[in-house]
Amino acid sequence: MAIRYWTGSHTKHKLVYHLVFIPKYRKRILVGKVAKKIRSLMYEACEMNRWWIHEIDVKRDHVHVMIQIKPTDKVSGEVKILKGGSSIKIQKEYPELEEFVWGGKFWSDGYFAETSGRLSEVRLRSYIREQCSSMTRKVQSPGL
Repeated sequence: MAIRYWTGSHTKHKLVYHLVFIPKYRKRILVGKVAKKIRSLMYEACEMNRWWIHEIDVKRDHVHVMIQIKPTDKVSGEVKILKGGSSIKIQKEYPELEEFVWGGKFWSDGYFAETSGRLSEVRLRSYIREQCSSMTRKVQSPGL
């Protein structure tokens, strides 16, 4: 499915992020029922927050998520919800995992986040330069 633009009352946006996070100590525990539950919890959190998962891949020791959010949401807040909520539910449902991830946390503290867009960074830079050079000197702002 193609990634679509979302609209607000005065906005049109497409904020898509590639996120990666890992279980504590990068343990290879995201398999079988645990992996399925992680996927399910991620979709559930997105549905509740009106985000959209375009792709998700649960590997044995990390999770990749391609997610679209609203401009009013922060990436750090989004990650906090995804990791925090799933951590609580996974630890409750699978207490046997405590031997691998002790200390009350399922996920490692950090995460990877990268924006994803239709254009590559190089093409976007070129597009912006071309737009600026096509403007006449009179209409350009003093900063250009």
